[in-house]
Formats: sequence, structure tokens, C-alpha cells
Amino acid sequence: MEHITLLLAIVIATALVFDFTNGFHDTANAMATTISTGALKPKTAVAMSAVLNLVGAFLSVEVAKTISGGIVNEDGLRTEVIFAALVGAILWNLLTWLVGLPSSSSHALFGGLIGAAVMSAGWSSVNGGTVVTKVLLPAVAAPIVAGVAALLATRLTYRIGGKIRNEAQEKATAKGYRAGQIASAGLVSLAHGTNDAQKTMGIITLALVTGGVLSPGSNPPVWVIVSAGLAIALGTYLGGWRIIRTMGSGLTELKPPQGFAAQTSAATVILASSHLGFSLSTTQSCSGAVMGAGLGRAGGVVRWSTATRMFVAWGLTLPAAGLVGAGAEFLTKQGTWGVVVVAALLVAGSGAIWVLSRRKPVGHGDVAPGAGDAVPAEPAGVVTQAIAAVSPPPTTAQAHDLTATVPAPAGPVAADPARPATV
Repeated sequence: MEHITLLLAIVIATALVFDFTNGFHDTANAMATTISTGALKPKTAVAMSAVLNLVGAFLSVEVAKTISGGIVNEDGLRTEVIFAALVGAILWNLLTWLVGLPSSSSHALFGGLIGAAVMSAGWSSVNGGTVVTKVLLPAVAAPIVAGVAALLATRLTYRIGGKIRNEAQEKATAKGYRAGQIASAGLVSLAHGTNDAQKTMGIITLALVTGGVLSPGSNPPVWVIVSAGLAIALGTYLGGWRIIRTMGSGLTELKPPQGFAAQTSAATVILASSHLGFSLSTTQSCSGAVMGAGLGRAGGVVRWSTATRMFVAWGLTLPAAGLVGAGAEFLTKQGTWGVVVVAALLVAGSGAIWVLSRRKPVGHGDVAPGAGDAVPAEPAGVVTQAIAAVSPPPTTAQAHDLTATVPAPAGPVAADPARPATV
């Protein structure tokens, strides 16, 4: 710690700010479906997610090692490059949060790091093979795998639920699904901590290596793990209500069985990738699982207009953050005054986005079930209709639904001939 310079301290602080934005940007990954189905109250949900994010930060360092020693070459890398990368990632996170789009904080960080490294030392500073195998391929595969798993799990859930025959069984099943949602949401939060908190650990470790504090290939120090875990937990607790609203009701309407299937599928994909050191986007995994669960229920509709905006944001994240990171690095190369200008632009940009967000604030009351600011209904698209046409899952058959009502005949009702008239 005694060898940390002022510049390195600024970079570490900026990395923790990014970790904080990552927390409130990605709270929706774990808790949006749990809140939208009423399994947990909004504030209870984010508090639970914050605690489990902190715990998850201590479970593994594989993803941190991928970032600190895999994506870019450590040799000759300047500390200013890390600072420029974080500026690009933070501004993109805040911008997508402002418009309520669940974009990838991970890819924002990777894009900023790649753009800044290329501006500093050229394309040779980037390990293309690692970027393809551990960033780009998981980015494509994760939402597809999570979506297909959630779709199949939802169909299986409703098929099993088709055996319910009375109202008591239905209530008991719904209660069980809500309990399962709480457990699976906790698992997603734990997985988010093991994956996303490590990204900041990796970037701080990389900064310490470039500053000569650590040797190349070192694991994150304990104080780095603790500080990164606390930063992402604090951001999670504050709640990214705008993105929670989009994930919870903007993509599709979810029932408790669908929420349970979506969260379990997403958590499985995230934990498996963390074990393998794949730094995938938890946002993309959870979004894919939510859409898959929406398509898995008979009559379920995915709002493809919202999904399309989200896909566009996914595609723009890497290049947009990369361009901002490259521009910031161009300024930091000019010397101390350039670093000061970049820091001032980061503060000004963040402040402007915050002021814009206050024009139409979104709080925990706007994401609870039955909130007035609901997303309008959208007709089923071609994809939804095609998937629903292939062996749609059976709906639950209730005993009281089997009763038939015979309509009364039109016109005046004749007096009962067996009953004498009273005078």
C-alpha cells in the first residue's frame, strides 16, 4: 500500500466507482422477476441481493485473473490506460441506466479497456484469442443457452402443474414457487458477486501491476477483494429501479413458475462460466432467461420492441465504450493536464446524466406488482407465435373451471305452475 501513487489511488477509486455503478445497473439481473411476481418486496429484494453479492465476491478469483492477465498485455501498459478504460465503462453504464436498458457492464469495461489499450500501444497490446474465446463467444452463447434452458424449464413446470386439480393444491404450489424464486434469486445474486465483482478486482489488480506494486500474474490482494465486494454490494442496495422495471415487466409478464425457471437457468449459466473463468455478461444471461421463460408459457408474449432496443444496446456496448476509452486515453497521453481534463469530463458527464434522471425519477414504488407506470400490452410477434404453436404447455385444469353455466332464456320468466299465487 505504501507504494501507491496519487494517480494509482485515483484509478483505484475510479474502479470502485465503476463497481458501484455495476451494482445498481445489474440489480435487475437477480431481483427483477422476484419483485414483478410479488415474491419479495422491492427494498427487501435489493437488500438480500446486496448481501449475497458481497458473499459471492469471496468465492473465486478466476474471472479476475482473466481480466488482469488475459485480455490485454501487461508489459508496458500505463496506469493511465486503466483510468481511461474505466471512464468509458462508467459513462456507458450511466447512459444505459438513464434510458432503462439492461446493457452489459462487463462489456462496457472490456470495451473501454480494449479501446484505451489500442490507443496507447496499438492492436498488438490486445490478446485477440482471449477476447474471442472468453468474451465474445460467451456473449453470444450465454443468452441463447439461458433462454433455451428457461423455455424448456417453464414448459416442464407447466406440464407438471397440469396435474393440479383443486384450489388448495394451486395455492400451495404458488407458495412453493415463490419460495423457490427467493432461493433462485439469491443464487443469481451469489453468482453475480462471483462474476461481476471479480471484474473490478481484476481491473484494480491490473492497475497495481502497471504501477509496479504487484508482479505480473498475481492474485488480487485481500483488501482489493473486500473493497470491490463492498462497492458492488452498496450499489446493489441502492437499486437500479429503471432497469428493474424493464426486466420485470418491460420484456414480458411473468408468473411465479416462470420467474423460478428463469432465475434458476440464469444462475446455472453464470456459476458455470465463473468456474471456467469466462467473463460473460450476467445481464445478457438473465435477459435471455427472462425472454425464454416468457415464451415458455402458453399465451406468453415477449415485447420485441423493448427486446430490440436491448439487442441494439448490447451490440453498441463494446464499440461505444471502446471509443470513449480511446478518446480518454488520447487525452491522458498529453500529460497531467490531460488526466485532469478526463477526470473533469467524467464528473461533468455523470452529473449531467444524474440531473436528467431527476426529471422523471423511478423509485421502488414504480417496480412493485400493479405499479401504475406499467408497460402497455404488445401483440404477439412472429417468433412468439411460432414457438407457442409447437406443443404449447398445458394450462392448469382446476376443478371449479369444469362447471358449466346454462344461460337463462330471454324474455319474461313464466310463473311456476306448481306454486300457487299469493294475494
